[in-house]
This record gives sequence, structure tokens and C-alpha cells, in this order.
Amino acid sequence: MGTFIGHVYPGLFLILYGLYQAIVISKAVIFKDSLLDPSCHPRKKGRWARLWKICHGGVLKMVIGSILIAYEIRCIKGGLILMNRLLPPTFMYPKEWQHLTMFILLTLNGCVDVMSKNLLPQRCVLLEKGSLALTFYVFLLLLTSHVQDSTGIELQIHCLLILLVFLLMLVLTVELWTPDTFHLLLIETFLFLMMGSWLIQAGFILYKPVTGYPWQDDDISDIMFITTFFCWHVMINALCLLGIYGISSLWHHCYHPSLKLMGSKEAPYHKGTVGPLYKLLQEVEQSESDDQALLLSESSS
Repeated sequence: MGTFIGHVYPGLFLILYGLYQAIVISKAVIFKDSLLDPSCHPRKKGRWARLWKICHGGVLKMVIGSILIAYEIRCIKGGLILMNRLLPPTFMYPKEWQHLTMFILLTLNGCVDVMSKNLLPQRCVLLEKGSLALTFYVFLLLLTSHVQDSTGIELQIHCLLILLVFLLMLVLTVELWTPDTFHLLLIETFLFLMMGSWLIQAGFILYKPVTGYPWQDDDISDIMFITTFFCWHVMINALCLLGIYGISSLWHHCYHPSLKLMGSKEAPYHKGTVGPLYKLLQEVEQSESDDQALLLSESSS
């Protein structure tokens, strides 16, 4: 991960996962559906219903995590060994082993998501949220030790990344008790987008600066602009979430207006939607029919 590609690939994964989550949340809010288990689209029933129910987020974590594990091992010439053969033996590649641990945890978290949603008899949301929270607990521990030998620009970049991981860890911890809360899921999605875009920005700053000249650790203006760029990422990702919701709302209202009409037509025939007003109308109709029968009997007599 100590390369340009090593920062860009995880950043792209986090952005893709954040965008997927943003679309799911937007759809759930528009149709007033469950945030954790949204209903299946009517056109995706039948033959493709089983495929649509696959945990796409978990599969994405497993695939990307496996790719990053293979990339991390491949980048080390001679193989990723734990200790050398010198006396006394010393540990080798400490940062690479930390990267590998993060990617293994990501892959395992994807396996837990797929198992909970597709393999268990009943979905266990607490297991999914607990696994994700535990993953970011470990991420935070690894990142705090990851910056021991960092200075200047690199230290400032990683400190802001640690801030994002810490905030996400807090949100995931609270979600263990309230997993179906819109505000928390929205903040979680926003932090995923922030981590992804900031990792990509870090790759450009540390390895491929736009100007072609490396950033200077002893220049206070360069360090100050790191925080300024971070604030720009906050605004851009917030606007991105707002744009996704606006586009999703416009799309569903313009191109799929029949979904709400279909739901409103099917609602009166649902057995569990009989309310007090419906019962009152039935009683009024029954009393009127009894009165008419009584009048007919009196007239005939």
C-alpha cells in the first residue's frame, strides 16, 4: 500500500461502496422502505429474484479484499516474510504486514455479510454491524502505530485519516443498538466516501503531485493546505450525497411512477391493513341493511 496504486485502489473501493450505500439509502427514503432490508423491485422478481438478493456489498468486499491481498504480497520482492534469519532475528516489512491485516479483515467482513444475508436461516444484523465495528477498531489500532515514523506532510495526511476512522468507529458502535436509523446510516456513508476520496488524494500528494514537484515537509503553507484540501473533500462529498438523492428522486418520480400507484392499488387488499374506519363503515352498512329488512317485513305484514 506504500505506493500510488496502493492508495488509489482502496480509495476507489471505498468510494464505490459509499456510492452503493448512498443509492440504497436514497431508494429506501423515497419509497419509505426499510433501510436494512429494502423490498425487491417488482421487475426483479421471478427468475432473477435469487440473484438480486445476493449481498452485493459483501461480495464487493470479498473481491476487492482478495485483490488487495494479492497485490500487497506481489509488491514485495522475494516474498512477504515475517522475520529474517539473522541473529538476533528481527521483524520484516512492518507496514506491509499491517496493510495485509487490514485487507484480510476487509475480506472476512465481506464473508460475514454474505453469510448473514444469504446463508443463515434468518439475517443477523447485529452480527454484520458487530463485525464491521470490530474491523474499524482494528483499523484504528493499526493506523495509530502506522504513523510512528511519519513526519510533516505524511503525518498530517494520516492524522486526518485517523480522524475519519475514529468517527466511523463511533458511528458503527452506536449502530449496534439502533441499526435502522437514517441519520446514522447517512453519516456512515458520508465517512466511507470521505475515506475513499482522501486516500486517493493522499496517493497524489505523496507519490504523484500535480505540479510534478514533491510537497515540502518544512513548508508550513503546504501542511496548512493539507487541511484545506480535506475541508474541500467534506464539501464535495456532502454535495455528492445530496446529488445522488436528488437524481434518485427525479428518476423514480419520472421513470417509475407506477411503483407507487401499484402499491396504493394493492394496499386495500392486504389482510393486515383493516383499520378502525373500515370497520366503522362495515357496521354502518350492516345496520342500514337490518333497518331495510325490518321495514320490508313490516310493509309485507
